[in-house]
Amino acid sequence: MKDLMNMMKQAKAMQEKMAGLQDEVKTIEAAGQSGGGLVTVTLRGTGEMAGLVIDPSLMKEEEKDILEDLIVAAHADAHAKLQLAIQEKTQEMTAGLNLPAGMKFPF
Repeated sequence: MKDLMNMMKQAKAMQEKMAGLQDEVKTIEAAGQSGGGLVTVTLRGTGEMAGLVIDPSLMKEEEKDILEDLIVAAHADAHAKLQLAIQEKTQEMTAGLNLPAGMKFPF
């Protein structure tokens, strides 16, 4: 019975932390770059693109394919950084909770 009560307390604490985590994730932003900084994509924690910066030197018709590839690469870089930031924030917010090994968020 004591274990059940302890698990209920942990579940409530986890629920409160997850609500806080969702709010925190919304505030995270990550910028990814490609082409040595010629293209920068900024993503919000919600996955929404917050910004795109393209160096004017890429604004040539013959550079179109290169520019498209650089945008995709910068987006991928920003996405990877965003996922890492979210993972770190999740670990920070769930520290101290006695979670079963291998438990992943979201449930």
